[in-house]
Amino acid sequence: MDTQQARQLASVDAIGQAELVGSGELTAVELLDAAITRLDDARGLNAVVADLFDRGRQQAAALDDSGALRTGEAGPLAGVPFLLKDLGASLAGAPEVMGSRALRGYVPTESSWVVDRYLSAGLVVFGKTNTPEWGNHCTTEPVVFGPTVNPWSPDVTPGGSSGGSAAAVAAGVVPAASGGDGTGSIRVPASCCGLVGLKPRRGRSSFAPDGGQGMEGLVNGHALTRTVRDSAALLDVITGSATGDPYTAPPPDTDFLTAITRQPTGVRVLTTTESPFPGPPTHPDVVAAVESVARTLADLGHHLDVGAPTFDPDAVADAIAVLHTVSNAQLHAFGRQVLGREPEEDDFEPSSWVMMREGFATTGVAYAEAVGAVHAQTRRFAEGMTGHDVLLVPTLLTPPPPYGLLNQPRGTTRAFFDVEFATTGWTTMANVTGWAAISLPLGVTSGGLPIGVQLMAPDETVLLQLAAQLETAMPWSDRRPAGWIG
Repeated sequence: MDTQQARQLASVDAIGQAELVGSGELTAVELLDAAITRLDDARGLNAVVADLFDRGRQQAAALDDSGALRTGEAGPLAGVPFLLKDLGASLAGAPEVMGSRALRGYVPTESSWVVDRYLSAGLVVFGKTNTPEWGNHCTTEPVVFGPTVNPWSPDVTPGGSSGGSAAAVAAGVVPAASGGDGTGSIRVPASCCGLVGLKPRRGRSSFAPDGGQGMEGLVNGHALTRTVRDSAALLDVITGSATGDPYTAPPPDTDFLTAITRQPTGVRVLTTTESPFPGPPTHPDVVAAVESVARTLADLGHHLDVGAPTFDPDAVADAIAVLHTVSNAQLHAFGRQVLGREPEEDDFEPSSWVMMREGFATTGVAYAEAVGAVHAQTRRFAEGMTGHDVLLVPTLLTPPPPYGLLNQPRGTTRAFFDVEFATTGWTTMANVTGWAAISLPLGVTSGGLPIGVQLMAPDETVLLQLAAQLETAMPWSDRRPAGWIG
């Protein structure tokens, strides 16, 4: 396959690429080699921080030799090249630096349950993507690897913490890549890079073998994609639970890929463009994008009301800060194991160090109270959604922000999140409540940058169905960033 053919494949989504392999038009090795060609063309983005080409070629060749691709036994995504976020998606034998200088020597001996599901589905893993230290930032500018470039503009962040995955998908290197979301870390980069970014509901998949939950339930993993059907198909791959999981989400009535073929009717949507947290007013371009989506949903026969659920923003911000300080104290302890010595301040980034130092002083009572506050504010939020099925809000309150805004120390962890929430607004409430949330690339700034619009609901099915409707009514497939390598 020549370079031109490899680039032409950039516009084919994951399901489409799997169909090429299943029909015999291409082999899995040919698909992978084409993706590697595109990755090499896109090196300037600094999206991929670990090449795993040899293991990818071995996996692809084994799929080709097995014959399972031709019979359909390998699954709907078998043979598709795929990238893993370098945090929360452990692959046995592959480095997992997690954006931290302290973890440069860490190589997990076990793969995560979700990665095992990806591999069992036949996704061909050939690299790890850039991420900020420990996923702390909604931008991707780690000191250890340097910043990832947004394919839309080198002047704005690709978002974070799944920014490397988002940049690779937005540029056309791969049709999909994995991500994780603790206060918006899938949806923020989806908004910044013009992608589909779904955070599943709490308990939809497993944190096995090492954990039962992520940061007291705030964290969920999924993927960045360019099409809704790819997001649905990948969610089908990771849906389920491992033996011994502390809790799980109820299984869907039907698989998500089938569900998006069914038209939702009369969905009751509550919408606002205002932020629940203190800060500047929402940018006019973002307001216009949300209001345009609201009109489209009304035209599709859904019921729109203006308003929003209420909660105590101070209680939420305080709780998020406490949970992150304890999480970062855990990073310090993990760094000690990897380094074989006591970590020092210059082993970590300044904002992480602030969180660690606070974490060392956080009491068990404070931590328990933070968990209690999260649960209490979840109930307030849910009560405020009574009579409505979906919340329609901005993903970000601003266009894609510049570098150097969302990763800086602010003196305290709470001050750090005050700055983040003034930009991200509603994203963290999906993590606090455990609701599903999806960002869709349904707006464009006056300067041509993408704007994400966000839908939240207790379950993924209605979100994916509405997303599929909007993908048809307000298509985005013809939008390409300046850094597109197709």
